[in-house]
Amino acid sequence: MRFSIFLFASLCVFAAVIAAVPLPQDQEDVRGAFLTSRPKEKTAPSTVRTRPKPVPSPTPRRSPTPADPNRQNTKPKDVIKPAKINTQRIGIGLTLFSRDTNGLAVRVDPARIFHKGDRVRVLLESNSDGYLYIFNTTDNGLPVMLYPNPELDQAGNYIRSHVPFEIPSSLAAEERLRWLVFDEHGGDERLYFVFSHEPLAGVPIEDDLISYCRDAKPACPWHPATEVWNQIKSQMDQLLQTDKSERYGKAQTDVEHEATTRGIGLAKEDPPPSLILMASSTSSILVTWMDLVHQ
Repeated sequence: MRFSIFLFASLCVFAAVIAAVPLPQDQEDVRGAFLTSRPKEKTAPSTVRTRPKPVPSPTPRRSPTPADPNRQNTKPKDVIKPAKINTQRIGIGLTLFSRDTNGLAVRVDPARIFHKGDRVRVLLESNSDGYLYIFNTTDNGLPVMLYPNPELDQAGNYIRSHVPFEIPSSLAAEERLRWLVFDEHGGDERLYFVFSHEPLAGVPIEDDLISYCRDAKPACPWHPATEVWNQIKSQMDQLLQTDKSERYGKAQTDVEHEATTRGIGLAKEDPPPSLILMASSTSSILVTWMDLVHQ
C-alpha cells in the first residue's frame, strides 16, 4: 500500500488512530482554550495560503523643532511600554470525515475499521497563524513530504488562524480525487502533522520547493534528510493536552464546507473539531500523527 505523492490522487488507507500523549487536564479546558481564539464573527476569505510579504513602512519626515533651553532631557516613565508576551498555547484540531452512501461527508471515529472502497478526508484547523507540514511513511519506511506541494498553493504552507484546511480538497475536478480511497492492498501508513509558528529549518517551501522539484533528479517528492527528520520526530516527545469528541455520524455543515472552500475563518458558534491537541505555553511547534492501518 502506498500513498500517492500528489494529494489529489487516489490513496489507499484503512483504520485511522490519531496519537498524542495526553496530560491530565479537564477536556473543557482544552476545548475552551482552543475555541476562545475563534472570532465572534467569520473573517474575510483568504484565497492564498502563502505567508504575507513584509511591507516596509516609510519613515515620516519631520520638520526640525527649535531646542527649548528650559526643557529637561527626560522622558516620562510610561512612554516606553513593555512588549506584550504571547502566552497562547499552540494547538490544532483534526476531524475525520467519511463519504456516506449519499455522497455526504460525515464525521467518523478515527478508530473505526474501514473497508475497500471507503473514502475519508481530514479537516485541520489551527488556533494561530503558522506553517503546516504533512509527511507520510509507509511501513515505517522513508518519510516523504506531502504538503507543501509544488502543485498546490504555489508551494506555500502558511495557514491562517481558524481557517480550516482539508486533505484532499473537496474542490478537486473529479469525485475520485476528493477523497483518500481505501483499496485492496495492505500496509501501515502514518501521516505526520507538523504545525509551527516559524518555517522549519532545512525544509524547502514556496520558491525553494518549486525550484527543487523543477531541477531535482529524480524529481519530487521531497524527502527530508535524516538529521532534519530526527529533529522533527524529537518534537513528538512533548506532552499534548487533548480533547476528543464522541459525536460521530453528523454530516459536515454548510458553514464548515463554505469556510473550507472559501478560506473563511470559523466563528465561535461553529462546530468544533473532533480532536483538539494543544502543546505547552512554551512550545512554538506541535507534532502529532495519524495511523492508517490496513488489516
